[in-house]
Amino acid sequence: MKASFVSFTFFLALQVLSVLQVNSQGTDSCNSNLNLNLPFDTSSLQCLSVWSRYDFILRYAQNSSNVWSFVLSAPNTNSYVGIGFSSNGQMVGSSAMVGWISTDGNGTMKQYFLGGQQPKQVVPDEGNLTIVENSSSITSQSSRIYMAFQLSSSQPRSRMLYSVGQVAMIPSSPGYALAEHRDKVSTRLNYVTGTTSATSSPHSRLRKSHGILAMVSWGILMLIGAIVGRYFRQWDPLWFYSHLVIQCCAFLLGISGIITGFVLEDRLGEDVDTHKALGVIILVLGCLQVMAVFARPGKESKVRKYWNWYHHNGGRILIVIAIANVFYGIHLGDEGTAWNASYAVVISILLLVSLVLEFNLWRKN
Repeated sequence: MKASFVSFTFFLALQVLSVLQVNSQGTDSCNSNLNLNLPFDTSSLQCLSVWSRYDFILRYAQNSSNVWSFVLSAPNTNSYVGIGFSSNGQMVGSSAMVGWISTDGNGTMKQYFLGGQQPKQVVPDEGNLTIVENSSSITSQSSRIYMAFQLSSSQPRSRMLYSVGQVAMIPSSPGYALAEHRDKVSTRLNYVTGTTSATSSPHSRLRKSHGILAMVSWGILMLIGAIVGRYFRQWDPLWFYSHLVIQCCAFLLGISGIITGFVLEDRLGEDVDTHKALGVIILVLGCLQVMAVFARPGKESKVRKYWNWYHHNGGRILIVIAIANVFYGIHLGDEGTAWNASYAVVISILLLVSLVLEFNLWRKN
């Protein structure tokens, strides 16, 4: 628990530091003139704020029937910044221009194809964006990164993605592997009116339903039920019925969460085999725990100690896998820091309560 709390505190500190870094950087706005030496004309660019949280400014224009110019401005926080073009608002399957400024002051910008959620599936120098030759440029000015490029396209995709990388995790040669982003946003750009709006991910309500059901059932209620069953036996038989009711509610809600998960996988068609496999293991362990209730021998039975060993340890394994899978599900859903932080706080509190009660139990025995 102590290691988990330290990791959580460090995680929050990084987030606060990143926000402070953004706020302390040089500013840019659509009222500012671009005093940059770029390989194409910037006098007629439309300008708009596309991600206020990280002060991302996008300028763009159609130069001809099949050439579009883009300039993305963002604070230089010793991390990469990216702009992607997606067919459905999702990162997987999209192509992105990603740039960064190294510690020596040199800038690098590459196109990446986001073929999947695994690092090896994010491929540098690949993608379906046709970049106009000699049109790419990246520079740093007043503590901001300016990424400029031109696309050969009659109409670029309107579903735009913006991302910012982890602090001090700059891609390097020879592979230029792209570490997981710190944060991202999906938007829709109207090229005619020059307006942008944030978009929700497909089946967002189903995603949240699955996440909340799994988190509350397997990831929280099961742990609470285990705490009641281990540390409140002095209130017999109230502890037993409370333990039974809590675990039954957790099991029923957990089944609902698994059903919504299968439906979500079918609709999205994404690769979540590891998450699904862990969910199936959790379901099997849960079913075995329910079956154990019906096979529970009497207190005077010789096999009661073996039943206790099986029931207690099976429950512990279930809870550990469930907590890990909840965090993994949050990662797959790309829900950001809010979900991770909220769940980490709840688990930290429950683990702290468990340690205190365990110490009291040890002292009494």
